[in-house]
Amino acid sequence: MILCITHSQDFYTIDLFFEYLSSKNIPYFRLNSDRLNHFQKISVDENSFEIIDESGNKLHSDDIKGVWNRKAWKISTPEELDQDYENIFLNEYTSLRYNLITVLEDIPWINPYENERKIDRNKMLQLKIARKNNLTIPKTVFSNDDQKIMNFFHQYCSGKAIAKLHNVTAKTMSGESLVSTMIIEEETLEHLSGVTYCPMIFQPYIEKEYELRIMYVDGEFFTGKINNSENADWRVSQDGYFWLAYELPDNIKENLTSMMKEMGLYMGAIDMIKGKNREYYFLEVNPQGEWGMLQKELGFPIAERIADNLINRINFHE
Repeated sequence: MILCITHSQDFYTIDLFFEYLSSKNIPYFRLNSDRLNHFQKISVDENSFEIIDESGNKLHSDDIKGVWNRKAWKISTPEELDQDYENIFLNEYTSLRYNLITVLEDIPWINPYENERKIDRNKMLQLKIARKNNLTIPKTVFSNDDQKIMNFFHQYCSGKAIAKLHNVTAKTMSGESLVSTMIIEEETLEHLSGVTYCPMIFQPYIEKEYELRIMYVDGEFFTGKINNSENADWRVSQDGYFWLAYELPDNIKENLTSMMKEMGLYMGAIDMIKGKNREYYFLEVNPQGEWGMLQKELGFPIAERIADNLINRINFHE
């Protein structure tokens, strides 16, 4: 059995994954991370766990041969719960979820849980590893110091910078959610005092030909380019923007592959910019990033390749 850790609102990409597993007669279990709470019956010991979900379906860790960590969400809390107990509820269920996950650490994962967590929570580490693997990165500072940010702006940004949160506010396939990326210009600097309460990442604005969303699956690349040159981020693009298939240069593929191997990731959604200066700039990799639009609009078999990778590694592991 393959365990898929996802959330209750997930659709399309996970459906494609399950359809492919079904076509190969491989059983699966969908574990909605946001509902791994009082709706489930959960027991964990030092070697195993058992879950009975809301529908009465039972899952025992001994039956699980591989895990796809598709997309984890925050655990939901009961509406009737007193607010004074909400933090206790979330802390204990989050700990229960983590204890449950570590029971499975010795079987194949996409991606290995600790590797993914380390990379996803540290954009500065991502940039460090990318540069080590011969990828071009923008000059970057992550700060809550308005004076340091102003100095950075005047030294590196030529009058125009990008400011973004370390984490996006939401993650959806359609791109309809808010993504907190904004353009900073000279007149905007006077409003930086609020950064004390919300540290942000700052980079020089790159004049771009287009943006690239690259889905990497263990050495394979499924790349789409979007004709978005004026917005800060393709996620805020509206009508008139579309995805086209794109072939990365071999040296960029080689550098990205070595970077992903060093990060210990089998898959990830990589964002890059092709600058008007013809340079390729690495921005970030999101291990749980969206790729459904690439499969839907460009016909890339991404769900199938993810499943194949996990199946092959399960067979090798056994």
